[in-house]
This record gives sequence, C-alpha cells and structure tokens, in this order.
Amino acid sequence: MTVSDWGDWLPNAVADADPETVAVWYLGCNGFVIKGSEGTTIWIDPYVGLGDPPRTIRMIPVPFDPEDVPESGADAVLATHEHTDHTHGPSQGPILERTGADFYAPDDSLSVAFDDEEWLDSYDISESQFTEVTEGNSLDIGEFTVDVVETQDADSTHPVGYMIQHESGTIFHAGDSKPADNFADLGETYDIDLGILAFGAIGNIPDKETREPVRTKWYATENETVKSASDLQLDRLLPSHWDMWKGMTADPTVLHHHAQSYEHPQELEIVEIGDRVEL
Repeated sequence: MTVSDWGDWLPNAVADADPETVAVWYLGCNGFVIKGSEGTTIWIDPYVGLGDPPRTIRMIPVPFDPEDVPESGADAVLATHEHTDHTHGPSQGPILERTGADFYAPDDSLSVAFDDEEWLDSYDISESQFTEVTEGNSLDIGEFTVDVVETQDADSTHPVGYMIQHESGTIFHAGDSKPADNFADLGETYDIDLGILAFGAIGNIPDKETREPVRTKWYATENETVKSASDLQLDRLLPSHWDMWKGMTADPTVLHHHAQSYEHPQELEIVEIGDRVEL
C-alpha cells in the first residue's frame, strides 16, 4: 500500500469538483487527472512510486494513495508508454480495481502490465478492462473524444500521445516526447488549447550496472520544448516532468524568455504538483 504524504485530499478534491468546462490536476512527474463538466474523469500516467534509489530518486511528495481514489473517481486510465513512471502496477492497478475503469495503452505498456508485472494476478481486475491503442485510433470516453497520435521518444519502445477533445477545447498530452516530425501537422489539424510537454535538464545519473555517474538526457531541453510548442501552435504550454528525478530537475520559468520570440505558445502555464488549472 502506498503511503501518501498528503492523505486523501487530492483524490477527494477531484471527486468533489464540478468544473464548468474541464479541470486538470497535476500529479507531479507526468501524471494528470482530467475531469469534464459532465463528470468524466481520465487519469494519465499517474505514478506514486519512489523510483530506484540511488539511480532514480523521487524529489516530490507522493500526492495520493491509489486506494483512496473513490469508486466513481475514474472512468479511464491512459498510459503514454512503457517506462515504469508511466506504466506502473502499484500506482494504476488499485485505481482499476476500485473503480472498474478502462486502461488504454500501447502494446509495450500492456506487455509490462500482463507479463512483467502480472497485474491480472495482483489485482482484482479483468482483461476486458484493457484496450491496446496505436497511432490513428480514436476513443470515446464519456464526454471526451481521444485521438491517439504519434510522438517521438528514442528512449521508449512505443510511445504515443493523446489528443483529448471536449466541447470546451482540446488538451494534448505528449508523454515524454521530444520534437516530432508530425507536430507541425498536428498543429494544423487541431486547435490545441493546452499542451503538456515533458521538460527537464541534462544531468548525471548513476549507471544501472556500475553506478558511476553518466551524463544523461531523458527529456526535452528548453529549446526543444519551445520548438514543439511552436510546431503544435499551442495556446498554452504546460511543462511537466521537470520536478521528478534527482539530477534531472529543472526550472520551467526559463521557458518564459525563450517562448517570447515565438508566436506560439501564447501563454506559459507553470504548475506545481497538486495544482489545478481550467481549460
């Protein structure tokens, strides 16, 4: 069982919320909860693990216990790719178990769930709750239409992004993507109100085998992040993942000055873990 630093207030705040349009809560790392005006609630990449010290060390609080998510607190859980801080049984299995929510993920994420972590044996969930997605798919989840789009992350074996459309506007969660060749086309095709892009530093991370520090780049730099936001023609850019791992933390306010020389993003939305923003 996960021990939350904050008790149960965050999942209860989500459950009690009655947004006029769409509300978005940042869970830290690259996790988000999105709730629409009719109550449909989507969790994306929720992660409450501590990493693998001393290689990966969590730098932020554990904001909730998955077992505290109310029975009506999730309609769907989406995973962008197979990395442990995006597809993680102890973080996501209890949500699926308590709520009966559907789990949408690309093939390699499902391999983690079924083969590596054996979620079906570890949690009271059914295989029917799982849906494999790939680029070009379109999902109807309550009041949302979610298009699965191509992203680019050389560190992942099969990453995808989610274009989450609502009558109030469109949210794009790009997972851990760096700039991608198709982002300019997506910017022309979709009117993206809020774009979530992973941003971080280049730091020294202990090697898995030797534990010696190795210069490592997992996430987009400020130049790459603003390029993606420009290509996507984002109205608002919300940088994520900058807070999570020791050696990879970054200051998202550096994006302000660089973004000023571009037409897009029109606004930089800086949030901290636990914050809520509106579409």
